Amino acid sequence: MKLVSFQIHGNVSIGALIDDETIVDFSVADSSLPTSMKAFLSLGTGGLEQAAAAISKAAWIEGATLARSSVQLLAPVGDAQKILCIGQNYRDHCLEQNQPIPESAILFSKYPTALNDPDGVVRIPKLAKQVDYEAELAVVIGGAGGGGRYIPVEEALNHVAGYMCANDVSARDIQFADKQWVRGKSPDGFYPTGPYLLTADEVADPHDLDISLTLNGQTMQTSNTSNLIFNVPFLISYLSQTMTLLPGDILSTGTPGGVGIFRKPPILLKQGDTMSVTIAGLGTLTNTVEED
Repeated sequence: MKLVSFQIHGNVSIGALIDDETIVDFSVADSSLPTSMKAFLSLGTGGLEQAAAAISKAAWIEGATLARSSVQLLAPVGDAQKILCIGQNYRDHCLEQNQPIPESAILFSKYPTALNDPDGVVRIPKLAKQVDYEAELAVVIGGAGGGGRYIPVEEALNHVAGYMCANDVSARDIQFADKQWVRGKSPDGFYPTGPYLLTADEVADPHDLDISLTLNGQTMQTSNTSNLIFNVPFLISYLSQTMTLLPGDILSTGTPGGVGIFRKPPILLKQGDTMSVTIAGLGTLTNTVEED
């Protein structure tokens, strides 16, 4: 199921994208379903079963189906409580910056105010002079397991609601000057996600997905999630050893090589740029760039 958050006539709702052209509005097809994605994911498999029933009858309910072109898609999980990010998690990304392969996962955070929408504008703050792109696979917590503490590696994928494209936009000058990453990674709008959240049952193997990013139509990053250093089950288990993972929490798994700052010469984001992240099965996330 392709889960979406969207806005129409000033109202925010959630639903499912059908055949890439039609959206089923859960609030109309089944008014007992939540309008918050986080609340919906908290229902676990029961929520998905209820949503599937709503989809099956939507064609006979007035106003339950909408043309995708008639709505504004929003970040699929716009109310995520935590955005947990892994740094240097592709070998080629380590090599391009002359860094050793990490012996343990490198964790940093972005904040919910960094979330941005499909087709949203990424605005470069006046303070930032070196802003970069990073294509990433995002994992959303939920599923039958629903998150929790001390999750065993062998059970970790039961705690995944689904997967989506993400772009870990980064102000490199701030990041490098601070010698830690949070401030340079978390300006408002620096974490576009979407266009939809593909439920975990439709992803045969999250470690066999082609991932790429184009900048103004030119391919800058291309890889496969098989190249992750620390895989999804390990990361979920690792993080759950110290914090409770909740439905709707987002885990951003790292970016492959090809980022702009380490190119010779560097290629950094500027006014008018268009970046697109594509992951096999998860669609394409496109955003434009403007300077404040």
